[in-house]
Amino acid sequence: MRKTIDVTISEEGRDKGKIFVVTEMPAVKAEKWATKALLALGRSGVDIPEDIFSAGMAGLVVVGISKLLHVSFADAEPLLDEMFDCIQRRPDPKNPELVMPISINEIEEVKTVVRLRAEVFALHTGFSLADIASKLKAMPASPSASPNTKTSRRSSRRRSQQK
Repeated sequence: MRKTIDVTISEEGRDKGKIFVVTEMPAVKAEKWATKALLALGRSGVDIPEDIFSAGMAGLVVVGISKLLHVSFADAEPLLDEMFDCIQRRPDPKNPELVMPISINEIEEVKTVVRLRAEVFALHTGFSLADIASKLKAMPASPSASPNTKTSRRSSRRRSQQK
């Protein structure tokens, strides 16, 4: 049986009190989603270890969440849309059995969208995006993480293609 979690929005705003149900994707769909994300990373110039594709969602954690920022919006948009297939709404807290498909118009705060995406990711990987972000902040900067690294690689690729 797939894992599910309830997410109750407690922050002030138009979504306060709404209850969302996040359900894990079927394994094959989750593996395809992770593969699409890893391929998008590869297209964006991020170096991906060859054996990482067999790791599925966990592979994204290994490669590094921060590297997802290198993906173009055209590649990211379908992945973001698919995340919402995991989210439903519980309209009546007194009737926990009643769960309905979600309409994107039901979410009225951007912070709710971000929270729900983070919950989908955490459910599938076992890693909270907040935990990963705090660990990344705590890590010392390395020369290989320099923003110029990507530019340098692309420039050298262009130079070698022009020869």
